[in-house]
Amino acid sequence: MKAAVVKAVGPASNIVTGDVPVPVLQAGQVLVRFIASEVNHVDLFVRSGAYRTPLPTPFTIGRDLVGQVEQSEDSAFAPGDLVWTNSLGYAGRNGAYSQFVCVDANRLYPLPEGVEPRDAAVVLHGGLTAYLGLFREGGLTRGQTVVIGGGSGAVGSAAIQMASRAGARVIATASARNHGYCRELGADTVVDYHDENWVQQVRTAASEGVDIWWQTASALDASEALELMNHGGKLLLTAGMQDALQVPVGGLYTRDCSIRGFAASNASVSDLRAAAEHINAGLAAHELRGRVALSLPLDRAREAHEALESGSVRDGRILMISFQEG
Repeated sequence: MKAAVVKAVGPASNIVTGDVPVPVLQAGQVLVRFIASEVNHVDLFVRSGAYRTPLPTPFTIGRDLVGQVEQSEDSAFAPGDLVWTNSLGYAGRNGAYSQFVCVDANRLYPLPEGVEPRDAAVVLHGGLTAYLGLFREGGLTRGQTVVIGGGSGAVGSAAIQMASRAGARVIATASARNHGYCRELGADTVVDYHDENWVQQVRTAASEGVDIWWQTASALDASEALELMNHGGKLLLTAGMQDALQVPVGGLYTRDCSIRGFAASNASVSDLRAAAEHINAGLAAHELRGRVALSLPLDRAREAHEALESGSVRDGRILMISFQEG
Protein backbone atom coordinates (compact mmCIF):
# COMPACT_ATOMS: atom_id res chain seq x y z
CA MET A 1 0.00 0.00 0.00
CA LYS A 2 1.02 3.63 -0.40
CA ALA A 3 1.81 5.97 2.48
CA ALA A 4 3.27 9.44 3.01
CA VAL A 5 6.21 8.97 5.37
CA VAL A 6 9.34 10.56 6.79
CA LYS A 7 12.43 8.65 7.83
CA ALA A 8 13.60 11.44 10.13
CA VAL A 9 11.99 14.56 11.58
CA GLY A 10 12.87 17.76 9.79
CA PRO A 11 11.65 19.93 6.90
CA ALA A 12 8.68 19.15 4.67
CA SER A 13 11.11 18.03 1.98
CA ASN A 14 11.63 14.88 4.09
CA ILE A 15 8.12 13.70 3.19
CA VAL A 16 8.07 10.96 0.55
CA THR A 17 5.30 8.81 -0.87
CA GLY A 18 6.15 5.16 -1.21
CA ASP A 19 5.08 1.58 -0.72
CA VAL A 20 4.91 0.20 2.81
CA PRO A 21 3.50 -3.08 4.16
CA VAL A 22 -0.17 -3.21 5.06
CA PRO A 23 -0.21 -3.02 8.88
CA VAL A 24 -1.00 -6.17 10.82
CA LEU A 25 -3.90 -5.89 13.25
CA GLN A 26 -3.21 -6.40 16.93
CA ALA A 27 -5.78 -7.24 19.60
CA GLY A 28 -8.18 -4.35 20.16
CA GLN A 29 -7.40 -2.68 16.84
CA VAL A 30 -9.37 -1.85 13.72
CA LEU A 31 -8.03 -1.67 10.15
CA VAL A 32 -9.49 1.41 8.46
CA ARG A 33 -9.41 2.32 4.77
CA PHE A 34 -8.50 6.00 4.35
CA ILE A 35 -11.14 8.41 2.98
CA ALA A 36 -10.16 11.88 4.20
CA SER A 37 -7.96 13.85 6.57
CA GLU A 38 -6.60 17.38 6.92
CA VAL A 39 -3.37 19.18 7.75
CA ASN A 40 -3.02 20.70 11.21
CA HIS A 41 -0.27 22.86 12.66
CA VAL A 42 0.39 20.05 15.13
CA ASP A 43 1.24 17.86 12.11
CA LEU A 44 3.95 20.37 11.24
CA PHE A 45 5.24 20.40 14.82
CA VAL A 46 5.51 16.59 14.93
CA ARG A 47 7.07 16.24 11.47
CA SER A 48 9.61 19.00 12.10
CA GLY A 49 10.55 17.77 15.57
CA ALA A 50 9.32 20.95 17.30
CA TYR A 51 6.92 18.77 19.31
CA ARG A 52 8.95 15.89 20.68
CA THR A 53 7.14 12.58 20.83
CA PRO A 54 8.12 8.94 20.24
CA LEU A 55 7.72 8.00 16.56
CA PRO A 56 8.20 4.76 14.61
CA THR A 57 10.71 4.69 11.74
CA PRO A 58 9.68 5.28 9.03
CA PHE A 59 6.87 7.42 10.34
CA THR A 60 3.55 7.88 8.53
CA ILE A 61 2.41 11.49 9.02
CA GLY A 62 -1.09 12.76 9.78
CA ARG A 63 -3.21 13.23 12.89
CA ASP A 64 -6.87 12.87 11.81
CA LEU A 65 -8.64 10.17 9.83
CA VAL A 66 -12.11 9.52 8.47
CA GLY A 67 -12.46 6.15 6.83
CA GLN A 68 -14.26 2.85 6.44
CA VAL A 69 -13.66 -0.25 8.52
CA GLU A 70 -11.91 -2.97 6.54
CA GLN A 71 -11.25 -5.46 9.33
CA SER A 72 -11.88 -5.37 13.06
CA GLU A 73 -10.56 -7.09 16.16
CA ASP A 74 -13.15 -5.25 18.26
CA SER A 75 -16.85 -6.14 18.33
CA ALA A 76 -17.90 -2.48 18.44
CA PHE A 77 -16.91 -2.02 14.79
CA ALA A 78 -17.81 -4.04 11.71
CA PRO A 79 -16.51 -3.98 8.13
CA GLY A 80 -18.17 -1.19 6.17
CA ASP A 81 -18.71 1.11 9.16
CA LEU A 82 -17.75 4.76 8.63
CA VAL A 83 -15.50 5.88 11.47
CA TRP A 84 -13.08 8.58 12.55
CA THR A 85 -10.20 9.28 14.90
CA ASN A 86 -8.17 12.36 15.80
CA SER A 87 -5.25 10.95 17.79
CA LEU A 88 -2.92 9.25 15.32
CA GLY A 89 0.66 10.18 14.48
CA TYR A 90 2.27 10.71 17.90
CA ALA A 91 3.18 8.83 21.10
CA GLY A 92 4.52 5.88 19.10
CA ARG A 93 1.50 5.59 16.81
CA ASN A 94 1.80 5.84 13.05
CA GLY A 95 -0.25 8.50 11.32
CA ALA A 96 -3.21 8.67 8.99
CA TYR A 97 -1.71 9.30 5.55
CA SER A 98 -1.82 5.77 4.16
CA GLN A 99 -4.29 3.64 2.27
CA PHE A 100 -4.94 1.50 5.33
CA VAL A 101 -4.45 2.49 8.96
CA CYS A 102 -4.48 0.45 12.17
CA VAL A 103 -6.38 2.31 14.88
CA ASP A 104 -6.79 1.36 18.53
CA ALA A 105 -10.51 0.77 19.01
CA ASN A 106 -10.60 2.97 22.12
CA ARG A 107 -9.52 5.92 19.93
CA LEU A 108 -12.06 5.26 17.16
CA TYR A 109 -15.60 6.66 16.90
CA PRO A 110 -18.57 6.12 14.58
CA LEU A 111 -19.29 8.80 12.00
CA PRO A 112 -22.90 10.00 12.48
CA GLU A 113 -25.31 8.87 9.79
CA GLY A 114 -25.71 11.36 6.96
CA VAL A 115 -22.44 13.20 7.65
CA GLU A 116 -20.04 13.40 4.71
CA PRO A 117 -16.53 12.15 5.57
CA ARG A 118 -14.89 15.23 4.05
CA ASP A 119 -17.12 17.55 6.07
CA ALA A 120 -16.13 15.75 9.26
CA ALA A 121 -12.40 15.60 8.48
CA VAL A 122 -11.89 19.36 8.58
CA VAL A 123 -13.27 19.81 12.12
CA LEU A 124 -11.83 16.85 14.03
CA HIS A 125 -8.71 18.43 15.50
CA GLY A 126 -10.17 21.91 15.89
CA GLY A 127 -13.24 20.39 17.52
CA LEU A 128 -11.15 18.38 19.97
CA THR A 129 -9.10 21.40 21.00
CA ALA A 130 -12.19 23.58 21.29
CA TYR A 131 -13.94 21.05 23.53
CA LEU A 132 -10.93 20.69 25.82
CA GLY A 133 -10.47 24.44 26.10
CA LEU A 134 -14.07 25.46 26.65
CA PHE A 135 -15.36 22.63 28.79
CA ARG A 136 -12.50 20.71 30.43
CA GLU A 137 -10.27 23.73 31.09
CA GLY A 138 -12.74 26.62 30.98
CA GLY A 139 -15.74 24.98 32.67
CA LEU A 140 -18.04 26.89 30.32
CA THR A 141 -21.67 27.24 31.37
CA ARG A 142 -24.72 28.82 29.78
CA GLY A 143 -24.83 32.61 29.95
CA GLN A 144 -21.11 33.17 30.30
CA THR A 145 -19.11 35.50 28.06
CA VAL A 146 -16.28 34.08 25.98
CA VAL A 147 -13.68 35.93 23.91
CA ILE A 148 -12.24 33.86 21.06
CA GLY A 149 -9.15 35.46 19.53
CA GLY A 150 -8.58 34.24 15.98
CA GLY A 151 -12.16 33.21 15.45
CA SER A 152 -11.87 32.22 11.79
CA GLY A 153 -9.14 29.58 12.30
CA ALA A 154 -9.66 25.87 12.82
CA VAL A 155 -9.76 26.01 16.62
CA GLY A 156 -11.37 29.43 16.80
CA SER A 157 -14.23 28.56 14.45
CA ALA A 158 -14.94 25.32 16.31
CA ALA A 159 -14.84 27.19 19.63
CA ILE A 160 -17.32 29.81 18.37
CA GLN A 161 -19.75 27.09 17.32
CA MET A 162 -19.41 25.04 20.52
CA ALA A 163 -19.66 28.06 22.82
CA SER A 164 -22.67 29.42 20.98
CA ARG A 165 -24.36 26.00 21.04
CA ALA A 166 -23.75 25.88 24.81
CA GLY A 167 -25.58 29.18 25.30
CA ALA A 168 -22.60 31.46 25.83
CA ARG A 169 -22.23 35.01 24.59
CA VAL A 170 -19.37 34.91 22.07
CA ILE A 171 -17.07 37.79 21.14
CA ALA A 172 -14.62 36.88 18.37
CA THR A 173 -11.68 38.68 16.86
CA ALA A 174 -10.89 38.19 13.17
CA SER A 175 -9.69 40.07 10.10
CA ALA A 176 -12.40 42.16 8.45
CA ARG A 177 -12.87 39.71 5.57
CA ASN A 178 -13.86 36.97 8.04
CA HIS A 179 -16.39 38.88 10.12
CA GLY A 180 -19.36 37.50 8.20
CA TYR A 181 -18.07 33.94 8.55
CA CYS A 182 -17.65 34.28 12.32
CA ARG A 183 -21.17 35.65 12.66
CA GLU A 184 -22.53 32.74 10.61
CA LEU A 185 -20.87 30.39 13.09
CA GLY A 186 -22.62 32.05 16.02
CA ALA A 187 -20.44 34.94 17.22
CA ASP A 188 -22.53 37.72 18.74
CA THR A 189 -19.85 40.35 18.18
CA VAL A 190 -16.82 40.32 15.87
CA VAL A 191 -13.92 42.74 16.27
CA ASP A 192 -11.14 43.43 13.78
CA TYR A 193 -7.86 42.63 15.54
CA HIS A 194 -6.03 44.90 13.10
CA ASP A 195 -7.87 47.90 14.57
CA GLU A 196 -5.73 49.71 17.12
CA ASN A 197 -8.82 50.11 19.33
CA TRP A 198 -9.84 46.45 19.21
CA VAL A 199 -9.43 45.91 22.97
CA GLN A 200 -11.75 48.84 23.69
CA GLN A 201 -14.28 47.31 21.30
CA VAL A 202 -14.10 44.04 23.23
CA ARG A 203 -14.54 46.01 26.46
CA THR A 204 -17.68 47.66 25.07
CA ALA A 205 -19.12 44.34 23.89
CA ALA A 206 -18.28 42.59 27.19
CA SER A 207 -19.94 45.17 29.42
CA GLU A 208 -20.49 42.58 32.18
CA GLY A 209 -16.99 41.16 31.98
CA VAL A 210 -15.33 38.11 30.39
CA ASP A 211 -15.39 34.59 31.84
CA ILE A 212 -13.08 32.86 29.35
CA TRP A 213 -10.51 34.57 27.14
CA TRP A 214 -8.83 32.34 24.59
CA GLN A 215 -6.35 33.74 22.08
CA THR A 216 -6.25 30.72 19.76
CA ALA A 217 -3.98 32.03 17.02
CA SER A 218 -1.32 34.13 18.74
CA ALA A 219 0.20 34.86 22.12
CA LEU A 220 -2.11 36.33 24.74
CA ASP A 221 -1.56 39.81 26.16
CA ALA A 222 -2.42 38.98 29.76
CA SER A 223 -2.52 42.59 30.95
CA GLU A 224 -5.17 43.54 28.39
CA ALA A 225 -7.25 40.44 29.06
CA LEU A 226 -7.12 40.58 32.86
CA GLU A 227 -8.57 44.09 32.95
CA LEU A 228 -11.77 42.67 31.49
CA MET A 229 -11.96 39.35 33.37
CA ASN A 230 -14.69 38.47 35.86
CA HIS A 231 -13.83 36.88 39.18
CA GLY A 232 -12.89 33.26 38.59
CA GLY A 233 -12.17 33.90 34.91
CA LYS A 234 -9.85 31.72 32.86
CA LEU A 235 -7.17 32.73 30.38
CA LEU A 236 -6.42 29.86 28.00
CA LEU A 237 -3.02 29.40 26.35
CA THR A 238 -2.61 27.20 23.27
CA ALA A 239 -0.52 29.39 20.95
CA GLY A 240 2.70 31.38 20.90
CA MET A 241 5.03 28.43 21.58
CA GLN A 242 8.16 30.62 21.54
CA ASP A 243 6.67 33.60 23.37
CA ALA A 244 7.14 34.70 26.97
CA LEU A 245 4.05 35.78 28.94
CA GLN A 246 4.16 38.78 31.23
CA VAL A 247 1.48 38.51 33.88
CA PRO A 248 0.23 41.34 36.12
CA VAL A 249 0.15 39.16 39.22
CA GLY A 250 -2.09 41.41 41.29
CA GLY A 251 -4.75 41.49 38.60
CA LEU A 252 -4.64 37.71 38.43
CA TYR A 253 -4.99 36.66 42.05
CA THR A 254 -7.26 39.45 43.24
CA ARG A 255 -9.83 38.30 40.69
CA ASP A 256 -9.35 34.60 41.53
CA CYS A 257 -8.41 34.14 37.89
CA SER A 258 -6.31 31.32 36.48
CA ILE A 259 -4.13 30.78 33.43
CA ARG A 260 -4.52 27.37 31.85
CA GLY A 261 -2.28 25.96 29.17
CA PHE A 262 -2.93 22.66 27.46
CA ALA A 263 -2.16 20.66 24.34
CA ALA A 264 -4.64 18.34 22.67
CA SER A 265 -1.83 15.81 22.24
CA ASN A 266 -1.86 15.25 26.02
CA ALA A 267 -5.56 14.38 26.16
CA SER A 268 -6.38 11.07 27.82
CA VAL A 269 -8.49 8.40 26.15
CA SER A 270 -11.43 9.43 28.34
CA ASP A 271 -10.93 13.09 27.35
CA LEU A 272 -10.87 12.08 23.69
CA ARG A 273 -14.08 10.11 24.05
CA ALA A 274 -15.89 12.93 25.83
CA ALA A 275 -14.80 15.30 23.08
CA ALA A 276 -15.85 12.80 20.41
CA GLU A 277 -19.38 12.63 21.81
CA HIS A 278 -19.57 16.43 21.69
CA ILE A 279 -18.13 16.57 18.18
CA ASN A 280 -20.53 13.89 16.92
CA ALA A 281 -23.50 15.73 18.42
CA GLY A 282 -22.46 18.88 16.59
CA LEU A 283 -21.88 17.04 13.31
CA ALA A 284 -25.21 15.21 13.50
CA ALA A 285 -27.05 18.47 14.16
CA HIS A 286 -25.12 20.24 11.38
CA GLU A 287 -23.91 22.72 14.01
CA LEU A 288 -20.20 22.01 13.67
CA ARG A 289 -18.63 22.76 10.34
CA GLY A 290 -15.42 23.96 8.76
CA ARG A 291 -14.43 25.30 5.39
CA VAL A 292 -11.96 24.01 2.83
CA ALA A 293 -9.42 26.30 1.17
CA LEU A 294 -7.46 23.60 -0.67
CA SER A 295 -8.01 19.92 -1.43
CA LEU A 296 -5.06 17.67 -2.28
CA PRO A 297 -4.47 13.92 -2.71
CA LEU A 298 -2.11 12.19 -0.30
CA ASP A 299 0.50 12.02 -3.07
CA ARG A 300 0.96 15.76 -2.51
CA ALA A 301 1.37 15.65 1.25
CA ARG A 302 4.70 17.47 1.02
CA GLU A 303 3.03 20.31 -0.87
CA ALA A 304 0.25 20.45 1.72
CA HIS A 305 2.73 20.80 4.58
CA GLU A 306 4.69 23.47 2.72
CA ALA A 307 1.51 25.42 2.01
CA LEU A 308 0.39 25.47 5.64
CA GLU A 309 3.89 26.24 6.87
CA SER A 310 4.32 29.18 4.49
CA GLY A 311 0.94 30.71 5.31
CA SER A 312 -0.06 30.70 1.64
CA VAL A 313 -3.37 28.98 2.41
CA ARG A 314 -5.79 31.11 4.40
CA ASP A 315 -9.48 31.17 5.25
CA GLY A 316 -9.98 27.43 5.31
CA ARG A 317 -8.48 24.02 5.91
CA ILE A 318 -6.27 21.87 3.70
CA LEU A 319 -8.29 18.73 3.05
CA MET A 320 -6.39 15.56 2.22
CA ILE A 321 -8.10 12.90 0.11
CA SER A 322 -7.08 9.45 -1.10
CA PHE A 323 -4.04 8.77 -3.26
CA GLN A 324 -4.41 9.40 -6.96
CA GLU A 325 -5.03 6.29 -9.00
CA GLY A 326 -2.34 5.06 -11.37
